Order: sequence, then structure tokens, then C-alpha cells
Amino acid sequence: MAQDFAQLFSLHERTAFVTGASSGLGVTFAEALAAAGARVVLAARRVEKLREVERRIVARGGQAMSVQCDVGDPAQVETAVEAACLRFGRIDVFLNNAGIAAEVGAVPENIPHEQFEQTIRTNLLGTWYGCREAGRRMLADGRGGSIINIASICGLGAYQDWPSAYQASKAAVINLTRNLAVSWAERGVRVNALAPGWFSTEMTDGVLALPAFKKWVEDGAAMRRLGDPEELVGPLLFLASDASSYVTGETLVVDGGASVSMGVSRLPEEFNKLRESFPGDVGKKIGSRREMAAD
Repeated sequence: MAQDFAQLFSLHERTAFVTGASSGLGVTFAEALAAAGARVVLAARRVEKLREVERRIVARGGQAMSVQCDVGDPAQVETAVEAACLRFGRIDVFLNNAGIAAEVGAVPENIPHEQFEQTIRTNLLGTWYGCREAGRRMLADGRGGSIINIASICGLGAYQDWPSAYQASKAAVINLTRNLAVSWAERGVRVNALAPGWFSTEMTDGVLALPAFKKWVEDGAAMRRLGDPEELVGPLLFLASDASSYVTGETLVVDGGASVSMGVSRLPEEFNKLRESFPGDVGKKIGSRREMAAD
């Protein structure tokens, strides 16, 4: 019986495609999928970084291939998915992990349009392009598959003055997940989302280096700590494998209890002061209480 349970989470003889696989959580996810038995397709813009991950997976006895791909370009996504299918036959698991927050540091009223659009293009359109290309192939061969979109607890609610496009894109990813899940469920394609809380990654290390900000994050979680990237592996393998065969359209939150609290959590003053020093006044609020008090 124990062996039967172990098989539930096995990805042996399956192919998993991971976007944003050159750094951060993408590396953790790719290596975990390979360890579970999957042939892994690594996709990102920085192909030299992908090669490093590929070499590690192969050295451990796994199978992997690297494809250069900017998820914001639908032609590149289509080409990368086609290359993966030519190499491994099909894609069984597609993980939309690539994401950015181009407008970090700017308060909403000062976000440059091009930065807002850049975040939406990568986080939302990039996820859509991946879902479409993977979904079409999974549906066409009739064997189904699992699509996993990386959302965020920022898509469940709102952080005051935190990157607006990032939060909007992650909320949209959650509803896109639901839409595709109900559209494709009868034809065997499951679509779910994973919503991490605060983890130390390439994207977050800069702000988490501020002691006051790190304490603010830790105080906001019921468990009073940051997440360890390895703590996302179990939820990922659950959604990728047959263990979740009757689960679709769901957003699995992994945040140490941060999203279940009530009330507005305001950013620490030290972070606000740092942001106000950014070039071009992008981090300076218009009509702030300090300005009105000075007048």
C-alpha cells in the first residue's frame, strides 16, 4: 500500500515544462520535478543559466533540455513548446512560473505606463501564452495533463502601495486558472494555481535585506517566519501528479497563514523613506499626509 501512495506523486515517464527556470523558485521547481522522475524542459531568457540547471539535473541521472524563451513573446512560447514536444513527444505538466514586478518601488500614482505594461505582459500574457500552447497540445492528443500557474497571495487581496501591476496580474492569473479549468475539465486537462506567500527569492531578496521590512513580513504570517522554497515542493508535486487527479480550478495557498488575517498591514516607515529616495520621485506619494502637514 505504501508503494501505491508513493506512485501517486510519481512523474516517471512524464514531461514537465517550466518557465522562468533559470533562477529562484524556477530552479527549485525544475529540480524537484526531475527528482520526481519527470523529463524537464527548462525555459527562460538567460540560456546560460538554464544550462547550469540542466547540467545538475543530468548529473543526478535525470533528463532535461534548455530552450531560450521570453514568455512575453507568443511566437517564442510556441517555438519552445514545439521543441519540447519534438524532443520528448508531449508535455504532461506545464508550469507557468516566470514572473516580474517591473514597477517595484513606485507608488501607484507614479508608475510609468511602460513598467505597468511590462509586468502585465510577463505575468498575465506570458501565463496565457503558456496555457494556450500547452493546453492545445494536451487537448489534441486526448491524454490530458496538468497546467500549474504560479500566482501569489498578492492576487488574493491587496498590499498597500505594493506593485500595482504585479497584484493585478496575479489576481487575473487566478481567475484565468478558473476559466481554463472549467473550460477544459471534461477533456482531461486540469488547471490549478499555486499562490506562495513571502519566500526568499531573486525577486524579493532586495527588500528582505531591510531588517524592518523582513520583520514586517514575518509579523504578517501566523507562523512568524519566511517560507523556505523547499516548502513549495510538496504542493507543487501534488498539483503536478495523479495525487490531485480530482482537483482543478483551485488556488493552493502556501503562505504560513499570512492571507488568513484581517485588517490592513502597512509597510514599515523605513521602507517608505527608502522608496521616496528613488530617482524621479516615483516612490514619493502625491498629497501625502506629511506634505499636507507641512503646508
